[in-house]
Amino acid sequence: MSLVELMIAMVIGLIVMLGVVQVFSASREAYRLSEGLARVQENSRFAMDSLQRDLRMAGHFGCINDQAHTLQNPGSLYSTLNISANPSLDFTHSIQGYEANDTEPGKAVALSTTPTTGGTAYSPALPSDVAAALTNRVDGSDIVALRFLMPDGVPVTSIAGDAQRPVFNFDASRLAVLQSGVTNAGLFGVADCLSATVFQARAVDTGAASVTFGDAPNNAGVFTSLYTTGQAMLYRAESIVLYVGYDADTAQSSLYRVRFSAGPNGNLIVGTPEALVEGVENLQLLYGQDRQLTSVSPTGYIDRQGTAKDVQESMSDPVAAWRRVGAVQLGMVVSSPDPSSAKQATGDAALTTMGVTFTAPSDGRLRAVYQSTVAIRNRLFGN
Repeated sequence: MSLVELMIAMVIGLIVMLGVVQVFSASREAYRLSEGLARVQENSRFAMDSLQRDLRMAGHFGCINDQAHTLQNPGSLYSTLNISANPSLDFTHSIQGYEANDTEPGKAVALSTTPTTGGTAYSPALPSDVAAALTNRVDGSDIVALRFLMPDGVPVTSIAGDAQRPVFNFDASRLAVLQSGVTNAGLFGVADCLSATVFQARAVDTGAASVTFGDAPNNAGVFTSLYTTGQAMLYRAESIVLYVGYDADTAQSSLYRVRFSAGPNGNLIVGTPEALVEGVENLQLLYGQDRQLTSVSPTGYIDRQGTAKDVQESMSDPVAAWRRVGAVQLGMVVSSPDPSSAKQATGDAALTTMGVTFTAPSDGRLRAVYQSTVAIRNRLFGN
């Protein structure tokens, strides 16, 4: 074999190797892009399911929702909790949104690989205990607080004590249903088709299957409504805040939840921020109100839409204004956990949701927006 033939063979081999490398590179890029898209779609589904499930529960207070309880004269939704000391336990607000300033429809928001946290102002302003709990909240993302009675309750089998300090007994085999996943629950609600009362238990006897109301750190009142055996149901009361937070350890934003609770005869417990779904970079919320904002019954037509600030200012009584919210439109920006394609990250596709346009950084992550409208089922048609 001559030197010329050897060089020709090497050139041909080099050309073949370059082709193989190109095919491998294209296949690897396609795999990364496909994996990134799959992770984005998977995370968005989980995030949507979590948000929809909790949003739909707003207003649940047993046989009758909070809206109907308030329309009664006099109102029949009561709470013994000290909301002036702990606004996070204000169950008169079943849903309460907080709009990040300068993120209303028509605005532009710049996303960052390492977002800033804790600096955005909100309208309305975050309550002090909520602001202190959300230390990792991402700037420019909306926040929503939800309070309700859990969907599964237990029948009250007998009532001891007196009218102002009752003791509710129930079937011991239903204890797990009442706790609904919280082993040391202390916030409860008792309801029938006439009234509902949210309270902190002074004691919970798992052996005798009883919940005792009395003087407890978060109680500021006593029972003012009577309940009877055979009609009353006992539920665990839930107070949560959903927001987008940044985890410096994973260097990524996620959908977070913080639970505000209390054990029997215990102080307020602010739960550790719990990451629900990774990759959620921004959350935008718009609220649909009933067209009727006067004191008469809601019409069931949800044709007023606005931000949390718009809802807060729509009526002289903010509590009544939020009670007329019957639907929530939510939009999310979701990114892949790892860089997927530099070409995709710098593409021309616009990231727009709820009227807000997002500018993405050139970090190689695949991003997409997802939107949904959630009807608050306990307030449909004013029921």
